[in-house]
Amino acid sequence: MPSASPPPPDMVVKNRFLGFLIWQSIPSTAIFIFFKIFISTLYSSSTSQTHFFSFLFLPSLFSFLAFFTFHLSHLLFSASLSLVSSPQPHRPAYPFQLLLGLIRILLVSGGSDGSVSADFRRRAKVSLRFVLFVVAAGLSGLVAAVSICFASSIGEYDDGVRLAGRVGIRGLVMGLVYGSHYVYKRRWVLEFPIIQRPPFFSFKMGLPSAITRALKLSGVAYLFSTTVALFLPDQLKSQGALGKFIAEQIIFYLGSFAVFLCWELSHHLHQVLHTKRFIFAPPKGSAAAETNPSEPLLAALEESNPSSLLQYLAYLDLCMVCENNVDMWRRAAFFEESGETYKRVIAVCLRPLEQLASKLGEALDNSVDKNSQLSNQLLSPTDLEDPNCFEPLNNLQLYTWCARMVSALTAHSHQEDRFGVAQLSGSNAAVISTLISCLLAVETFMGKTTNVQSPHLTGSAGIKWATSSMGRTDIRMRKKRGGPLHSKAYAIADVLRTSIYRIVSAFYDEMQASAKAGLLEKDWTISGKPLFGSREVVLHKLRLFLDFRAG
Repeated sequence: MPSASPPPPDMVVKNRFLGFLIWQSIPSTAIFIFFKIFISTLYSSSTSQTHFFSFLFLPSLFSFLAFFTFHLSHLLFSASLSLVSSPQPHRPAYPFQLLLGLIRILLVSGGSDGSVSADFRRRAKVSLRFVLFVVAAGLSGLVAAVSICFASSIGEYDDGVRLAGRVGIRGLVMGLVYGSHYVYKRRWVLEFPIIQRPPFFSFKMGLPSAITRALKLSGVAYLFSTTVALFLPDQLKSQGALGKFIAEQIIFYLGSFAVFLCWELSHHLHQVLHTKRFIFAPPKGSAAAETNPSEPLLAALEESNPSSLLQYLAYLDLCMVCENNVDMWRRAAFFEESGETYKRVIAVCLRPLEQLASKLGEALDNSVDKNSQLSNQLLSPTDLEDPNCFEPLNNLQLYTWCARMVSALTAHSHQEDRFGVAQLSGSNAAVISTLISCLLAVETFMGKTTNVQSPHLTGSAGIKWATSSMGRTDIRMRKKRGGPLHSKAYAIADVLRTSIYRIVSAFYDEMQASAKAGLLEKDWTISGKPLFGSREVVLHKLRLFLDFRAG
């Protein structure tokens, strides 16, 4: 009998988040019990009290309350991870930009829609989510530190209250430090692994790095919290014997390490569960698999919100189908006789690459317009930097998938496309033109110009074309090799070249025959204007790939 049908696509993310909230309680429970026993034992030995060992054998009402509050604080932190986590990096609005935006809202038309741009509203929401996450981490650190460091019988009542106050304030600082570090280091970006492993194995592989990072962060947070503790009121400062003071410092450091370890394991588990591949396909052998197996995947790609986790999971599943030979029956369904499915698949794969070429082209044009009054020879490497250039290059993960998918599908169509839908529908020309346009845009951003030196472009017509088309590529949009975006641009360009070479290698004989017959432009490039550059530049670049000289 065929297996049960998978959950609807819109329930995938919700089910994974609920599963994460359940699974994260297991390591946090084990860590709490171990460190609570160890800390209680350490404190009882330092104060010559023996009733702390009752926690081992006879848990009191206070122990259950500490256990409940610790899990409640950890649940707050785990839930806040979904508030900031995203597969696509987002740029927040900086405090000065937020201040200007608020002033504009108050002064211009009372905050009407026309006074605030959509980009500012989006970036302001991102900033708000980051602030809420840092606050949630601070509150979680406060409650968790008190729950794990505070014991039920620590001496006099007043001394216990002062200890809880000291530990709580230091736990608050500890949480704020961790939340700020988490946001600043962009650890909220979901990174999908290249090799998909079982969740338990992936979680186990990340344990050493989580423990190491928890040790480092707990040391830094301890120093920050100790500095803050110096400014506390006298009634909250530690008083008494030196041995008791040292034991209190050791207990707080152990408690902070336990809290950081819980947070690191939750972060790692959140990454593992949310980046696991989900198969958007009906069960093999079912009626839906025989009639239209690609519809669930295409529905998730076309109907989900852009940059959402659901869309990224759909792209990941499609990339696995295109590149691997495990689900060949699903890839074979793309080449159905009508060609509609193949065109839809290519369209959703090319959409992010088309947006990359268009946005980079607009950003480069804006940079040229802003600096048109300056001589090109006087421009420094940073004079032409534009904030609009940062946004398109951030989504390296999605661009890599899309380039690999279209190249793999196009290459596989050489052997698996029985009806010739890839060539007859014009998809091959669209793929080649889009990949080369993106490559030209990225190379222009990096400062690399394309010099056209071909025999068929000589003469007056060739001179006229070279003057007009090289106007934009000769603006020396060069970046420093150590710049923040150079590595991303270089990586995208490398993936695009590899993808084009894969298609050229699969169709080398056909392309050479078209080039000799003078039909290369007609068969392998679109008839309209490319997204970046001109048809002549795209054709020249394709000839360089055919000669294996497009390095």
